[in-house]
Amino acid sequence: MQESADLIRSHYLKKNYNEREVFNVDKNFNWSNFSQTAANLSLFSAQKIIELRLSSAKLEDAGKKAIQQYLDAPSPDLLILISSPKLESSTLKTKWFTQIESSGALVQVWPVSREHLGAWLQQRLKQQGIQAEAEALAMLADKVEGNLLAAMQEIEKLKLLCGKQQGETITLDAKTVMQLVADNSRYSVYQLIDAALLGDTARSQKMLSGLHNEGVYPLIILGAITRELRSLLPMLEKREQGQGVNAIIQSARVWFNRKQAVSTALARLHCDQAWRLLDHCRLIDQSIKGMSSANTWDELSLLLLKLSGSPVTTASQLAS
Repeated sequence: MQESADLIRSHYLKKNYNEREVFNVDKNFNWSNFSQTAANLSLFSAQKIIELRLSSAKLEDAGKKAIQQYLDAPSPDLLILISSPKLESSTLKTKWFTQIESSGALVQVWPVSREHLGAWLQQRLKQQGIQAEAEALAMLADKVEGNLLAAMQEIEKLKLLCGKQQGETITLDAKTVMQLVADNSRYSVYQLIDAALLGDTARSQKMLSGLHNEGVYPLIILGAITRELRSLLPMLEKREQGQGVNAIIQSARVWFNRKQAVSTALARLHCDQAWRLLDHCRLIDQSIKGMSSANTWDELSLLLLKLSGSPVTTASQLAS
């Protein structure tokens, strides 16, 4: 998003849009400030960029009204650059959004998935004159997954610390990555669930630890896992009735980028297992609310181990 906005600013700077004003829009933002700025051009700079950086993809009525008033009489000497968090498909169909889109250009910036992160990093390293060995590339991806800003900072640091000269190409090995690159990976709860569904035990445990360190409230993680299990149950029932996995996924309208994770889980899990996992969720909920002395994060770790298909030894089994 930052690079896309930089390209737009650079383009318009060459067209003499020399003045720029930035508004960070939250729920307390006064939209009259935007309206006044858009209505009053500077006497010294005829062309101007006004940036609206939305903290939420949903606008309040005051925001919709202010933008609509501007669109009713736009100025040829102003560029309005709006950036926002992820837009839901329902938002793309709203009247206020379609009015904005019809008057300008929409640039959607998609996250770089785990599967494409290695190629993305390889391309960025190559731009800096760095050839990375396969092991180094995999290690670097682990350390910066979910944090592209940190990835670019680490690549710049690698270029400087490796002493790269102008026009020189250097080779990056795993040892160098291990010594010089910090662990900047950031994960979402949904990435965590997909890793568990795929049966990637090590990665799901690393993600859980990362979310714990970031201070994510455990009820958010538990809620997402519970919803996932409840959505899997009817699909598991259909599979046990003999329906094909592809047909089940299609009828359930599973998103394309989640088909592999859900398919893997459907092939591995059974209804009774899903119910037992939901019962475990109930016990974790009690621990979060102080109704149980169990360690919430330990139990979440155990739950994910079960969900990912890893064999788990219980305390009673150890005692016997």
